[in-house]
Amino acid sequence: MNFKKIHHIAIICSDFAKSKDFYVNKLGFEIKQEIYREERDSYKLDLMLNGEYIIELFSFPDAPERPSYPEAQGLRHLAFEVDDLKASVEELNERGIITEEIRTDPYTHKQFTFFEDPDGLPLEIYER
Repeated sequence: MNFKKIHHIAIICSDFAKSKDFYVNKLGFEIKQEIYREERDSYKLDLMLNGEYIIELFSFPDAPERPSYPEAQGLRHLAFEVDDLKASVEELNERGIITEEIRTDPYTHKQFTFFEDPDGLPLEIYER
């Protein structure tokens, strides 16, 4: 394999309007494209971070819930790199997003913390 980079991450949400507001207005992702697929009664929102396409946000009617806790099998969490963790935590908290206590990675000695999207998907911010 000659992978170059991760192209995108796909997320299926339970409430499209709520998740769109969270990722766009609270986390600051840019909208690249929004499509309503009538045949599937489904929205697809392409989101960019710093001009780079990164997340596909989908809505599907009656999508089943998925257990989401840190030690479950499957994707554990999505992590975003920040320059100033404490400032990022303050900004998230000001926007009504609850974060866990800041921790320090015992191997890299970098600080990090977790928060959740509207469907409980674990998200991490990790200081560079």
